[in-house]
Amino acid sequence: MHLFYAPGLTDEQTFTLSPDESHHAVRVLRLNPANEIILVNGLGGWYHSMITHPDPKACTVEIIRHSLDIGKPAYHLHIAIAPTKQIDRYEWFLEKTTEIGISEITPIICEHSERKDVKNDRQMRIVIAAMKQSLKAFHPLIHEQVSFNNFMKNIIPGAKTIAHCQSGNKLWLNEIIHPNEPVTILIGPEGDFSDAEIAAATENGYLPITLGSSRLRTETAGVVACHTISWLCREF
Repeated sequence: MHLFYAPGLTDEQTFTLSPDESHHAVRVLRLNPANEIILVNGLGGWYHSMITHPDPKACTVEIIRHSLDIGKPAYHLHIAIAPTKQIDRYEWFLEKTTEIGISEITPIICEHSERKDVKNDRQMRIVIAAMKQSLKAFHPLIHEQVSFNNFMKNIIPGAKTIAHCQSGNKLWLNEIIHPNEPVTILIGPEGDFSDAEIAAATENGYLPITLGSSRLRTETAGVVACHTISWLCREF
């Protein structure tokens, strides 16, 4: 089964692949007319298609039939996470949470962040590849990076949580999630959130949560949080 990314595809009868996807289909996979492929639009659309014109720069396909909401999580999870100093660790988080199922990701720059910049186009390439690899038709919305303080200005619906390493009373995720209610989880950098950031989050209604007794790396905490929500919401 060959999956190709077709952003913007809705109910068209024909579609022309991007130059990169066309090259992969025609030059790499050597697909020919009448070969069937799957197009996914990143929004849950799954399109059974047939190649009609195998141009390596503009491969055209005919849509045979389609289904909607394939691979879209039954829950809405938004993780706002500080990108790691070693970018490959953050990219691993992007890949694995896309495979598990996540709705939105926001890179946040915190007081203790060692990495102050991430490239949005690179992030998109990673989540698109992960979507295709895991046979999904949905990829998360990747927001532009934002400072922690500016993120606090956003109006966030549903359950709002923050995972930090300081002591104190913390809730488990199963204690805060409810059917049909979106969940937002804040995960800090290697040096954790600062005292001021934790206080600001608390003042803005973010509940402190625990992800277990182990002290987790940033990217591991993100994946654990995503998988936990996915598991808890499996019967919603």
